[in-house]
Amino acid sequence: MMALATSQGSDLPLFLRPLDGNSSDQVSLLAAVEALQEQLRAPDEEESSIYVADSGLYSQANMTRLNAAKLRWVSRVPETSVMAREELAKALQTQTSWQESADGQLRWYRCQVELPQGQERWVIVSSKASEQRVHTTLLRQVEREQQGWEKRLWHLQAKRFACEADARATLEQSLKNLPIWFEVQRTYLAHDPFESKGRPAKEAVPTQRGPCQATLSLNQERIVEEEQRRACFIVGTTILEASQLSDEELINNYKQQGSVERGFRFLKDPLFLASSVFVKKPERVVALGFLMVLCLLVYRFAEYRLRTRLAETEQTLPNQVNKPTATPTMRWIFQCLEGIDLLRISTAAGIISLVLHLQPFHERVLMLLGPPYLKFYKLSP
Repeated sequence: MMALATSQGSDLPLFLRPLDGNSSDQVSLLAAVEALQEQLRAPDEEESSIYVADSGLYSQANMTRLNAAKLRWVSRVPETSVMAREELAKALQTQTSWQESADGQLRWYRCQVELPQGQERWVIVSSKASEQRVHTTLLRQVEREQQGWEKRLWHLQAKRFACEADARATLEQSLKNLPIWFEVQRTYLAHDPFESKGRPAKEAVPTQRGPCQATLSLNQERIVEEEQRRACFIVGTTILEASQLSDEELINNYKQQGSVERGFRFLKDPLFLASSVFVKKPERVVALGFLMVLCLLVYRFAEYRLRTRLAETEQTLPNQVNKPTATPTMRWIFQCLEGIDLLRISTAAGIISLVLHLQPFHERVLMLLGPPYLKFYKLSP
């Protein structure tokens, strides 16, 4: 495994460390944050950078260490926490206290909690996109589970029991794992255990019949509550003052950790060929990791430079479907640069170098990147 940290906005890699395959996220992420802080923090710096991580970092022990080191952090709070479940339930009951973004696509609920590691500001977040996604997923899950439970109850009703108590106990045992959005109406039927009328003979054996009927129904209110709960997630931080980091900035900072995923996507890409290199010694693994992050650094820096120049000059480039874009990927640019050849001709006067198949699009890209790139392609004045 690898621990990777990137910068905000530019996606430049700042830290990479190869890890043992059995490493724990809570241990390795904390060690990465502490190592990065030690390398980047200036001696006279009063405030540290803000470290953004997913819920793998969040634990009482880790937050206590980060707070003791006066590190500012933003992390998702795991929903397995008792406090998180309580605050989420409280937020869903008080819909009037929620705030909404200007475009109406995002809403959040802010609260301040007192925990063993100190005070934290929690922001419970929900969006239109997540609500729609959860709605579709949950309906599909409910439909699938409804078919399974109806089949299970049908088999249960086909069973024969000696008495109502046995039927009641079996049904209650079967419904232990019933989802909260289902309701079951139970009916226990009284019956004569003997087939013949009148007083049964001594040798008569009572018949076993199914005195249990169960009907499954949906509780729409519970489904709506579950949709609202699943559409929410909690982002926590030790930056208590909204003047230093507003709620909306806090949410956006957390969502921008996708830059790390893009870095991993680059490193795992088959075109990168890293998966075809096998090394066994730990020092060679470290060396390979260094080469990989160095390649990522060059790739991201070139991409950041090109996008910055496009923004400064208010220009665009055509993307893969020939539509204008101001945020092209370097992978696409590299594909566009394929087919350019360098021809060297030996003459009595020396060697003449010619760049072939250079198109106007290529020249635009090179001009945006700057004079050194123009010089490489013999286009400098």
